Amino acid sequence: MSYEKMRVFCMFDLPVDTPEKRRAYRVFRKGLIENGFTMIQYSVYQRIVPNRRSGKKYEEIIKKFIPSNGDVRIIYISEKQYNDMKILVGSKSKQEEIVGSNKMVVI
Repeated sequence: MSYEKMRVFCMFDLPVDTPEKRRAYRVFRKGLIENGFTMIQYSVYQRIVPNRRSGKKYEEIIKKFIPSNGDVRIIYISEKQYNDMKILVGSKSKQEEIVGSNKMVVI
């Protein structure tokens, strides 16, 4: 079996218009964090796994605490694809200093 690092991305859009839905959002987000996911953008979390089969484990874990309403998507990206990512921003910002790589393109 070949071990190729993968990134599991969890992207979600959950309603927060009532106290119950806000609580479900917090429980879902906390569940992601407790399972090693980190936020890379609002409502976009990622985790590194050794291979796709290992990533499927987290897919099953997420299914256990997903809210009954809302939209959650899971995508697997190889480490090579992730490293090819470009970050586009409209103008210089503090984020540009944080990233500190040549991947950022300021337009």
